[in-house]
This record gives sequence, C-alpha cells and structure tokens, in this order.
Amino acid sequence: MTALDTVGAASAPAAVFEAAVAADERIEPRDWMPDEYRATLVRQMAQHAHSEIIGMQPEANWISRAPSLRRKAILIAKVQDEAGHGLYLYSAAETLGTSREELLDKLHAGRQRYSSIFNYPTLTWADVGAIGWLVDGAAITNQVPLCRCSYGPYARAMVRICKEESFHQRQGYELLLALSRGTDAQHAMAQDAVDRWWWPSLMMFGPPDTESSHSDQSMAWKIKRHSNDELRQRFVDICVPQAESLGLTLPDPDLTWNEERQSHDFGPIDWDEFRAVLRGNGPCNEQRLSQRRRAHEEGAWVREAATAYAAKQGKAAE
Repeated sequence: MTALDTVGAASAPAAVFEAAVAADERIEPRDWMPDEYRATLVRQMAQHAHSEIIGMQPEANWISRAPSLRRKAILIAKVQDEAGHGLYLYSAAETLGTSREELLDKLHAGRQRYSSIFNYPTLTWADVGAIGWLVDGAAITNQVPLCRCSYGPYARAMVRICKEESFHQRQGYELLLALSRGTDAQHAMAQDAVDRWWWPSLMMFGPPDTESSHSDQSMAWKIKRHSNDELRQRFVDICVPQAESLGLTLPDPDLTWNEERQSHDFGPIDWDEFRAVLRGNGPCNEQRLSQRRRAHEEGAWVREAATAYAAKQGKAAE
C-alpha cells in the first residue's frame, strides 16, 4: 500500500501530495502537485539543461587544438554527452507542460540562468582537465542526490547523467595527472588552471545557505536533499586528497583540517564576483549567449527538416 492509498482517494490533493513526498514516493507528471512545486522544478531543470548546453562551449573551443587524436576523441565524446544531458533535462521539463522552445526562448532572452561557471574562459589545454576534475566533480557532488529527487522524470534522467559525469570527472583527473607529471611547463600549466577554476567551482553550489532563497522549500519537497553549504563542504573534503595525489596545490592558504568537525576549513568565497557574473558581468557572459543564439538560428533549417520528415513519416504510417 502506498502513501497515496493511505491518505485515501477522497482526501484533498494537497494532502495526497504531501503524504507521497513524506513517504519518499515519486511524484509523476499526471499526479496533482502545487503550482509552486511545478514552477520550482521547471526553474531548476531549465537552469540545469541550459548549463549543459552552454557548458559545451568552453571545451568545444579546444577540440581542434587537442594535442593528440586520443585526446580529441575523448573531448568530442564528452561534448556530445553534454548535449545529450541537455536533451534529457529539457524532455523532463516538458513533462510539466513547459515546451523546450519556451525554455530556449527564455535562455536566449536572458530571462533564465545557467551555471555561472561557464562564463569563464578556457585559456589553455589544462583548463579541459580542470573542468573535468573540478567542474564535473562539483556537478557530481550536487547531482548524485538528485537521483533521489521527489519528481520521477528528473530523478530518472539524473541516473544516466551522473554515470556519464563520473566518467568526465575521471577523464579530467587523468588529463591533469599526465600534465602534472610531465615537464615543468606542463606542471605549471596544470597548476595555473587549478588556480583559476577552484573558486568558481566552489561557487557552483550556489550562494551560502543564509542567502539562498530556494533551498529550504526545495529540501522540504525533497527536490534537493542537502543544502548548498553541505554540498560545498563535501566537495572540498573530496578534492583535498585528490589534489595531493595529483601533486597540485589548491589555491587557498586558509585550507586546513579541522579535527573537531572532521572536515576541512576553507577561506572566504568572493560572493561579489559570483553576483557580478550572475548579473551578466563575467568574462564570457556575452560571448556565451551570443554564440548560443547564433547556433540556434543557424540550426533552424535542421529543426524544420526534422519536423517535416516526422510529419511525412506519420502520414505514411496512416
């Protein structure tokens, strides 16, 4: 017997919904849900999907300059994976009655956000490794709990996404390891990339809990399972021993082990920088959105051709 049966068919829809969430049961597209729950899911999944699509750009910038055929093949596969992740997430959002076209229109108009991390430039080949290790590592830390999200389509999409992101993180780690153990110049390049990507990676988890306007309600609805600060702390504790194994230094003089908390203390994050990037004043905000709009416009003929082909196949099947 499910929580829905326990409450009873005659109960108010809100009570049925709350009972299902409390019992860790999945909410499905045809189930009743509060408007605020639906809006929160659409906002979060849209931001997540946009981040996957925009996130293709920084690394795709290095496909033609990869140092070997093996590295090129790995990077092409990774960028292709990110496109697939965006597709899964847009499809999950569509189950809530919001079309992909509407979400993309909002992205292109600057009315929906994507992760601030993708507004930083990839200056060297080592940045590809730093993104894999740090950015995808932060994504995994944040996204694995989403596999238990209360909304079924989102949770199921995250299972596959997290498997692929884990591969991306290992690929980035392996790339940095090769550079770190290479020539002095290669080691310096790897260290420089880590220096530049460390703090933006910590910002990926969102503002501190005291300033987060969505976390409490998302956790109450079990969309999220942990607060921003909890996830950020978990990520730091994971990265410290990995950095030691890489032979690289995390750029934080305040990073120390706290025996009492059994976790690492770390220095203050520049939240002014975070807010500036969110407002559109990051190093690459304009470039990223302009390229996304251009790609969307130039791909219009592909979408039209696919629609026409689908319509033709439908008629042939009748």
